[in-house]
Amino acid sequence: MKQIKGGVTAAKGFKAASTAAGIKYQNRQDMAMIYSEVPCDVAGTFTKNLVKAAPVKWDQRVVYESKKAQAVVVNAGIANACTGEEGMGYCKQTAEKVGELLGVPEEQVLVASTGVIGKQLPIDRICAGIEVMIPALLGGYESGHAAAKAIMTTDTHEKEVAVEVELGGATVTIGGMCKGSGMIHPNMCTMLSFVTTDAAISQELLLEALQADVEDTYNMISVDGDTSTNDTCVLLANGMAGNAKITEKNEDYAAFCKALNFINESLAKQMAGDGEGATALFEVKVIGAETKEQAKILSKSVITSSLTKAAIYGHDANWGRILCAMGYSGASFDPEKVDLFFASAAGKMQIIKDGVALDYSEEEATKILSEPEVTAIADVKMGDATATAWGCDLTYDYVKINADYRS
Repeated sequence: MKQIKGGVTAAKGFKAASTAAGIKYQNRQDMAMIYSEVPCDVAGTFTKNLVKAAPVKWDQRVVYESKKAQAVVVNAGIANACTGEEGMGYCKQTAEKVGELLGVPEEQVLVASTGVIGKQLPIDRICAGIEVMIPALLGGYESGHAAAKAIMTTDTHEKEVAVEVELGGATVTIGGMCKGSGMIHPNMCTMLSFVTTDAAISQELLLEALQADVEDTYNMISVDGDTSTNDTCVLLANGMAGNAKITEKNEDYAAFCKALNFINESLAKQMAGDGEGATALFEVKVIGAETKEQAKILSKSVITSSLTKAAIYGHDANWGRILCAMGYSGASFDPEKVDLFFASAAGKMQIIKDGVALDYSEEEATKILSEPEVTAIADVKMGDATATAWGCDLTYDYVKINADYRS
């Protein structure tokens, strides 16, 4: 597997376009489109919030009923959530417009929205944006990069990644883009992720691979504890790489899953590190757990602790907050056996041993915690299972951003 420059247009046959439709933002692009030259097998995972946006409901039908997709339309600024039948109607009109201009069945058009909840989409601007984007669809890095920028809301930068992997003697590419900065919490996080590949793989295995991988990637990040109404991750495979189609769980399937995990983990970490107002990516590794589920619960509890997140912002080695968060997680462990370490590019040091603080240097700890990526490693000494979760620090700017988000 080799990481390459690119994103959602890196794989063969995928094109993208973007435009400034004026949905909410002024003087910036706020709509994007992804298109495959041929129909794709499609997989998807969606928010577990009971309040689901209209695009989520539409895309679930595409993934579970049509099982094929050829185009995706995304808008930033308005979420099309809590909009009733009118909102569902706008999803249909969007798909119909794409179908009319591209000759794609409307049931093979995915739609996605992100932004303010409760407002209706300006469907005239959406349709006008589609008319502008279709003639501008292009392959190559620049179009995909522009699309990644167009779907941002409070994100501070675009998020994309791509890799190549050999499957059955053929070079297969997987690329993706995502957006997400706030309202990010495990169980699909306002997170939109679009992954494309030219691999030939059955829809059943594609869906299984994505659903399994989401549990260890997107579902292991948290910025603020709020699970969005719009969370969507879709994976499109058009088969244009020419590899022997993957129809069973063989070596090629394992290699594909490994590459997919790299893509999803990279995008997930980019979102966590770009949390609203954040200055640092905060990674929590739990090792020595009895089961993976136990390790997941413990690591998630730490990254969602507001007190711990605030300590990371202050570069304060307040280890008691971490042990406290583990203690109320619901997972059983012996606090008097826990070892805790802090690590970053500035070094690694042990803070507690068997639940008790060591005589460590606060100055050295602060230096380690002042890096843009910080890791806490907790060894609970119960077994061989591990899990990693990702979050960010909690800053003054998080409150500022969300206090006036609608204005």
